[in-house]
Amino acid sequence: MTKTKIAKAETNKRMEEIISLCKRRGFVFQGSEIYGGLAGTWDYGHFGLALKNNIKNIWWKKFVTDREDMYGVDAAILMNQKVWKATGHVDGFSDPLAECKKCKKRFRTDQLANPNKCECGGEMGEARQFNMMLKTNVGAIQDDSSISYLRPETAQGMFVNYKNIIDSYHPKLPFGMAQIGKAFRNEIAPRDFTFRAREFEQMEIEYLVNPENWEDIFEHYRKEMLDYTKEIGLKAEHVYEHEIPDGERAFYSKRTIDFEFEFPFGRNELYGLAYRTDYDLKKHSDFSGVDLNYLDEETKKKFIPHCIEPSFGVDRSVLAVICDAYTEDELGGEKRVFMKFNSSVAPVKIAVFPLLKNKPQLVEKAREVYTDLRKEFGAVMFDDNGNIGKRYRRQDEIGTPYCVTVDFETIEKDNMVTVRDRDTGNQERVKIDELKEFFVKKF
Repeated sequence: MTKTKIAKAETNKRMEEIISLCKRRGFVFQGSEIYGGLAGTWDYGHFGLALKNNIKNIWWKKFVTDREDMYGVDAAILMNQKVWKATGHVDGFSDPLAECKKCKKRFRTDQLANPNKCECGGEMGEARQFNMMLKTNVGAIQDDSSISYLRPETAQGMFVNYKNIIDSYHPKLPFGMAQIGKAFRNEIAPRDFTFRAREFEQMEIEYLVNPENWEDIFEHYRKEMLDYTKEIGLKAEHVYEHEIPDGERAFYSKRTIDFEFEFPFGRNELYGLAYRTDYDLKKHSDFSGVDLNYLDEETKKKFIPHCIEPSFGVDRSVLAVICDAYTEDELGGEKRVFMKFNSSVAPVKIAVFPLLKNKPQLVEKAREVYTDLRKEFGAVMFDDNGNIGKRYRRQDEIGTPYCVTVDFETIEKDNMVTVRDRDTGNQERVKIDELKEFFVKKF
């Protein structure tokens, strides 16, 4: 077997192990699984949803709550079809599609090593452009005027609300609009677990600026995006900046940086930072007939603001965090798998156990500790299923940083509990009335 094939086999094995853990521990499930699934759709279970929400909450705090120049928006998924005509999506939002004459599978030709040959060895048919927007109809009558689309991006929902933001809040440039929401693309070939899906979530900012000083603001967001990857626990050595050269950027972009991540299946785009100029607002102003100029009160000049767009994929963030957290080691002479989550994103921060679940006094005391910690830290879990070793292994795979065990000494002797560290397996005794302070220092 060649080195390339060996490397690919190892990559496939690692992804299979990650996907298996995600299902086993309730992070991610195949969409519509009991009916055979639906390609490109995924469901988040309890722990996956908690992880996802933590990632989103950190983003919202960093880029919205902690700033004075940002306005949150939650735009409708369905919009007037004229929005997508104005931006060129109806005519141009497409990928090259070709079908293999032998196996009849369809592929994006730009993702084939040889655009003329299928991976099965068959000859590829002629490529054609395939529009990735999912079309639907609004209302009881299906005709051309009732057509709408499941939005392929969240950006336009903010651009069409630009005038509402101006009229409602009277912000001064520079200012931004921020949104977390679903988007949909009818991908030709969904792949790599949740990386390329037909339904996904985005965290995006449309930051409006005077074109005279866009470069400083672009640099500010470049650094902020890198800082965010650290805050959610991504390893710096797995994050790369790729400056998109002239001729390869989107036609509306004057500068674009892709932030790429080293997934087990290869380096791929995680986030994007683009200087979109005044393309979107100008298009909407022209097509709608509504004046979208900004009046500078100091200079009395009117102009359409330019836009810098930091764009983050929620699902890709979750996948990157999971891939970086997945760890194999040896503890106590046995191999183990654990999720080395940063405590800020861990779906469960503390798990509380009674040493034995059939001893009422242990369960009662453990419940007291659990209730007290949960009031303080929220993401606390009570676990009495199986022996103590199995509970540790289960919490390791969930990614819980600390486990607290109430035993007989707690009740009969010292009112102390055993706190176990996930990463090292080390244990220490801590007084119950000092537990909160202990964990405040840890988190």
